[in-house]
Amino acid sequence: MSEIENTDVIIIGAGPVGLFSVFECGLLGMKCHVVDSLEHIGGQCIALYPEKPIYDIPAYPKIMAQDLIAKLTEQAKPYNPNYHLNQKVMSFEKFEGDIVITTSENKTIRAKSMIIAAGAGAFGPNKPPLANIEDYEGSAVFYMVGDRNKFKDKKIVIAGGGDSAVDWAISLSEVAEQIYLVHRRDRFRAAPDSINKLNQIVETGKIKKVVPSQLTELKGDGCHISEVIVSDLDGNKTALDANYLLPFYGLANDLGKINDWDLNINNHHINIDPATSMTNIEDVYAIGDVASYQNKLKLILTGFSEAAMAAHSIYPKVFGKELHFEHSTTIGQK
Repeated sequence: MSEIENTDVIIIGAGPVGLFSVFECGLLGMKCHVVDSLEHIGGQCIALYPEKPIYDIPAYPKIMAQDLIAKLTEQAKPYNPNYHLNQKVMSFEKFEGDIVITTSENKTIRAKSMIIAAGAGAFGPNKPPLANIEDYEGSAVFYMVGDRNKFKDKKIVIAGGGDSAVDWAISLSEVAEQIYLVHRRDRFRAAPDSINKLNQIVETGKIKKVVPSQLTELKGDGCHISEVIVSDLDGNKTALDANYLLPFYGLANDLGKINDWDLNINNHHINIDPATSMTNIEDVYAIGDVASYQNKLKLILTGFSEAAMAAHSIYPKVFGKELHFEHSTTIGQK
């Protein structure tokens, strides 16, 4: 066995909610080790949409995902978290009242409690069933947007009906020549404010809704796209002149080894007590998108609240006494 590293709290996931957990635990004097399967901090915010604007962070009317991660990393930094990146948690056990995990890099970490902030787990995009789409991936077909400038003055087909499709249509309309928004229905599952913004841009002609329609075929040279073929509900086909296709059909997620830990998991989500964020296993907590309870709102700010509740619930286990709550302005940062 590798040398055991000891800490107060193990956090699985270095996305925004995991990073805020470091801050909340640090504010209460608890040390954290953070494990993430990605090679960088930030989770989906960095891996999938670093330049996507986020509108529901308090005090920020709008903030780019990558800027939010930078702020959260800065906020956590004074508490000296130990990051174990590009590795997965391979095993978990309770030992003498503590939690012990091992990672794919043969790290062994022991802690009083664990917070699972794994988001969607290991993730990958749901791909449209188009012939030869793999030939165009990375050159003309993208499932995430890294640099908006790549799409400057280009014609883009965006497919999907959720927040990602609508938000990226709005964002990229600022740089693209033309955007076609393709969805199988004429109604979109996005925030009402985003839909209002979308409709305003549609009136300018910069975005064209292609509804109800679905992707049918790609035309190109095997590297670059010249046309995206769509068909309506009657099978009538239309060719859209395009340089890029951005399908946003959500993520295929997998909790991996977490599925084997006897947690109360339902449809890839871990059931928790919303008053504490604890799972059905004592001293194991779940927060953010992976956590589930009745009437849960899947918002980053909800995950932030769950992180605070988990940290306060963990405190007695780490220090052997109840926490007499003080406001953060009273506690102050180190």
